[in-house]
Amino acid sequence: MAQEYDLVILGGGTGGYVAAIRASQLGLKTAIVEKGKLGGTCLHKGCIPSKALLRSAEVFATAKKSDEYGVEIGDVSVNFAKVQERKNKIVDGLHKGVQHLMKQGKIDVFEGMGRILGPSIFSPMPGTISVEMNDGTDNEMLIPKNVIVATGSRPRTLPGLEADGDFVMTSDEALVMETLPKSIIIVGGGVIGIEWASMLSDFGTEVTVIEYADRIIPTEDKEISKEMQRLMKKRGVKIVTSAKVLPETLQKGEGVAISAEIKGELKEFSAEKLLVSVGRQANTEGIGIENTEIQLDRGFILTNEYFQTKESHIYAIGDVIGGLQLAHVASHEGIVAVEHIAGHSPAPIDYKLVSKCIYSHPEVSGVGYTEDEAKEKGFKVKVGKFSFRAIGKALVYGESDGFVKIVADEETDDILGVHMIGPHVTDMISEAGLAMVLDATPWEISHTIHPHPTLSEAIGEAALAVYGKAIHS
Repeated sequence: MAQEYDLVILGGGTGGYVAAIRASQLGLKTAIVEKGKLGGTCLHKGCIPSKALLRSAEVFATAKKSDEYGVEIGDVSVNFAKVQERKNKIVDGLHKGVQHLMKQGKIDVFEGMGRILGPSIFSPMPGTISVEMNDGTDNEMLIPKNVIVATGSRPRTLPGLEADGDFVMTSDEALVMETLPKSIIIVGGGVIGIEWASMLSDFGTEVTVIEYADRIIPTEDKEISKEMQRLMKKRGVKIVTSAKVLPETLQKGEGVAISAEIKGELKEFSAEKLLVSVGRQANTEGIGIENTEIQLDRGFILTNEYFQTKESHIYAIGDVIGGLQLAHVASHEGIVAVEHIAGHSPAPIDYKLVSKCIYSHPEVSGVGYTEDEAKEKGFKVKVGKFSFRAIGKALVYGESDGFVKIVADEETDDILGVHMIGPHVTDMISEAGLAMVLDATPWEISHTIHPHPTLSEAIGEAALAVYGKAIHS
């Protein structure tokens, strides 16, 4: 028998389940259809498990140099089975938490593959959802007034470099490795590639990163990229840029070998494993898009500022619409979509105000325009930078590499962007994000008294540096 809902959400990832909770708060009868586990990619194959592994790698790297802190512990080794066990325990605990939130919000969860049907006896408009249940029972028919597509994304591969689970991996396969490889080639030096390079290097793996662009993390400020490359090389990571990997040259045997074209010359690289990290593609197949007027662009669903598709009662959020493919962005997109469905007037998201983070070692974070982007937009910029080497708390931590950089408008004094590389900067970026939301100036940040000793002092000093008045430089 068909069941009626105010809202049915396809996908129970971060965007989907947050949207469901907000819908429940607003009194909407809500259901989620999820073929895998609640929490989606972020909880099970992305944000949380990768950061758990990164933390273990960080602890191992710190332990190896513990004598620098006056702590003598002898030989240190990695029990990778326990590393994975810890990761799984964290994921399982958070998964139970999401399940509890669904029960608390009286949100129905259908475990299966949902497909949008065209006009039918149930509804004159496309949107009825047929759910092929995971347990093999008869399909469930859900009749919603509104639909949110939140089906997420999956790792993109290159033709000829498809994952085989043995020699060639994406991040999905890498997260469930039973043993650490002695060496690895990472194709792609973007956010995910650099996080894996950092993690595996800290675990003792010999890492080579091959990046097509002329610098790693090419979406970040150039000075941040330059510093990251310097510090990665210092740790023994081999960085190869302006390199076009040639999948047809892939060889598998004792390990893998592959060639890349670098400034017209071919060079071969070999390692035990190869990790493909070249972005993500939307999960739009098999969900009934063809039964609607929904439009796609390069595989991503097109929406308006309130995340409505061409079918006004069908919305889409998160990775499936492209844009900033970040869990916190998907969550806020879900909230905006739900509030619009409920007849509220939510403010559209200003993506320039979204903070971005890279959880490598060192960490990277940023919000707003990079220096080059600001100049391209026609701003006359002024810049303030401050190194962590002059910050007492960074020296206490034993992590003094990196800096904070503030880009401001010389004419209005408004902050245009803030970019950081160094210890715990992913926990510090929200101050900059709030400053931009409030349209603050560097002067206002500099007059916010930052407690001493803290890492956040670097933000205050960088703000003073915009005017050439940094105290400790």
